[in-house]
Amino acid sequence: MNTAIFLGQMGLGLALGLAAIGSSLGIGAAGRAAAGAWAKEAKAGKPLNFSYIILTGMPLSQTIYAFVLMFVGLKAGIVGEAAITATHGGTLFGIGLAAGLCELFSAWMQGLIGASACRAMSEGEGKGLVNMIIAMGIVETVGLFGFVFLLLMIPK
Repeated sequence: MNTAIFLGQMGLGLALGLAAIGSSLGIGAAGRAAAGAWAKEAKAGKPLNFSYIILTGMPLSQTIYAFVLMFVGLKAGIVGEAAITATHGGTLFGIGLAAGLCELFSAWMQGLIGASACRAMSEGEGKGLVNMIIAMGIVETVGLFGFVFLLLMIPK
């Protein structure tokens, strides 16, 4: 296998791997906060707030964005157009690495906002879900822009 093809494929694999790490970190942060909020609600005899599930799951989308980018980037190799991958291996590596880092930090920060949102809602009697989702959506937009802009850079 030629070095350019290897670099291109590795870069696109990094996009998915780094995004999955970011989603895991974000989901972990929000999930821990949700568990603490549920424990507090259970101890007080209150029903457990389902909204924390929404806040916990939101960082998953960045992994989906990276999967789509990886699939589109590798499509040339899948359908037998290895010349594209060979010619643009460095470009694909850069796109994959940039996308992976963009999705990693977007998902991670989204999870940290989700964790704070769980705590805020727990202390605020469940109020503010819409505001919390908007705050998380702003950092989601960074991941979405990174996905779209880098997707548009993939050589055809």
